[in-house]
Amino acid sequence: MDAAELSAGILAAIRFEFFRAPGPGGQNVNKVETAVRLRFDAAACAALEEDVRRRLIALAGRRATPAGEVVLVSHRHRTRERNRKDALERLAALLEAARRPPRPRRPTRPSRGAAERRLEAKKRRGALKVRRGGGLDLS
Repeated sequence: MDAAELSAGILAAIRFEFFRAPGPGGQNVNKVETAVRLRFDAAACAALEEDVRRRLIALAGRRATPAGEVVLVSHRHRTRERNRKDALERLAALLEAARRPPRPRRPTRPSRGAAERRLEAKKRRGALKVRRGGGLDLS
């Protein structure tokens, strides 16, 4: 999914803020607000199913606010429009990842050989400790 495929319901929940980009940039850096802060209100977006919303907020990590808003910042490019497009593409990628349900975990068991090797290593380690300490008096 790319930025052009975002639905109208999702686009309605997006706000943009523009600010001056950090770092070097020549004469325009202190005059032009080219950096973009995209705010997507996932908690209030009716276009998202509940499980997708939960996965999106989990995937966003520190970029999600306690109120359920996903905040993405872009200042990679020199123009406001390219930064805006970059932020939208990153949101689309996050939404695409959140739409895919996680694969169920299939429980596995260690092989008999692995279990035996583990127990043998424990016996060797225990014997080493007994020799080191002079043995245990179990009487």
